[in-house]
Amino acid sequence: MLHLAENLKRLGTESAFDVLAKAARLQAAGTDVINLGIGQPDFPTPDHIVEAAVKALRDGQHGYTPANGILPLREAVAADLHKRHGVDIDPDCVVVVPGGKVTMFFAVLMFGEPGAEIMYPDPGFPIYRSVIDYSGAKAVPIPLLESNGFAFSAEQVLERITPRTRLIIVNSPANPTGGVTPAAEMDKLAAGLEDYPDVAIMSDEIYSEMLYDGRQHRSILTYPALKDRAIMLDGWSKTYAMTGWRLGYAVWPAALAPVATRLAINCHSCVNAPTQFAGIAALEGPKEPVHAMVAAFDQRRKSVQAALNGLDGFSCIEPAGAFYAFPNITGTGRSAAELQDLLLEKAGVATIAGTSFGEYGEGYLRVSYANSEENILKAIARIGDAL
Repeated sequence: MLHLAENLKRLGTESAFDVLAKAARLQAAGTDVINLGIGQPDFPTPDHIVEAAVKALRDGQHGYTPANGILPLREAVAADLHKRHGVDIDPDCVVVVPGGKVTMFFAVLMFGEPGAEIMYPDPGFPIYRSVIDYSGAKAVPIPLLESNGFAFSAEQVLERITPRTRLIIVNSPANPTGGVTPAAEMDKLAAGLEDYPDVAIMSDEIYSEMLYDGRQHRSILTYPALKDRAIMLDGWSKTYAMTGWRLGYAVWPAALAPVATRLAINCHSCVNAPTQFAGIAALEGPKEPVHAMVAAFDQRRKSVQAALNGLDGFSCIEPAGAFYAFPNITGTGRSAAELQDLLLEKAGVATIAGTSFGEYGEGYLRVSYANSEENILKAIARIGDAL
C-alpha cells in the first residue's frame, strides 16, 4: 500500500476538463455535442506567430533558456506593458512560465502555509481555491454577486483582512462570470491596502484585452504604492489564441522575482525556446487578428445574452469582459450540477456548473461563447427543448 502525502487530498481540479472528457466520451459513442464549456478561443493562432516558432526551430533554438525567460521576450513584455498601461517595468521583474497556472501556484506557495489566510474570488477560477487548500492556508472567499455585476467590492475585501492575511487574489475581467471591476473600485482597494503593508496582492489579468463597450482596464501595476507587493499575471493564451502553447508571464516585485525564478528552476527549468520566440512575434506583430477576434466575441456576447434570456427559468446580465456568460438558472428549479448534467446528457450541450467555481456559484452556469455563433444559437435552442 503506497502512502501518499496528506496534502494531496486537499488538491482540487478544474471541472471544465472533467466535462470536456465526458463530452468526448459521448461524442465517441455517437452523440453530437456542442461544447460551450471549455474556456479557449476557437480561433487559430495567427500565422505570423506560428511562423516565428517555426523559424526559431529552423534557426537552431533547441536548447535550454534562462529560467525566467529569454531577455528579448522579457523586454518585449515590458514594452507591451508600457504601451498598454503607461508603466515602466524592469525586464528582470518579468518571469516567463508555461501558462498562467504556474504563477498562481508560485504565488500561493510563497505565502500559503498553515495559519495563514489567502483571499480569492468566488465564483472564481477553481485553481485559486485548490492551491490555497493544498498549501495549508485558510481560503477566504471574496463574494462576487450578480447584483454588483460580478465585480468585487473593495470595501468587502478590506473588511475581510485579518492579521493572518498574507495574499489577496483578484481577477478582472473575470472567469467564470465575465464581470469587470470598475477602475474606481480598484482605486479604493489600492488606497485601502496602504493600511496593510504586509499584505501582497496577485491580480490575474489574463483577459485584460477582452473588454467591451469602451471599458478600460486598470492594471495593478499602475499603483506605485503597491509596487513592492503586487504580482500581475498575464499571458498569451487568451489574447493570441495560444492556449496549447503554454506561455504566460508575471511581473513580480523586485524582491520576489528571484524567488519565482528559483521555483521555476525547481519546477520546469524553463519554457521551451521556440514558443518564447513566438511570444515576441505576438507582442511585436500586427494586432489586427486580436481585434478581429475580440470583435467576433463581442457580437457573440450580445447574441448569447439575448438567447439565454429567452429561455424559461434563465436570466443573464450582460457580460462585460472575457468570453463567458454566467446566467442565473434558479428559475429552472434545478441545481447547477443537475442542470449541467441534464444539458450534456439530454441536449448534447456542454456547460459548466457555477458550483465548479465556488459556493457562490450555485444557481448559475458558465456558458463560454468561444464557439461559432451558429453553434451557440443551436446549443441554446437545444437547451430550450430540453427544458
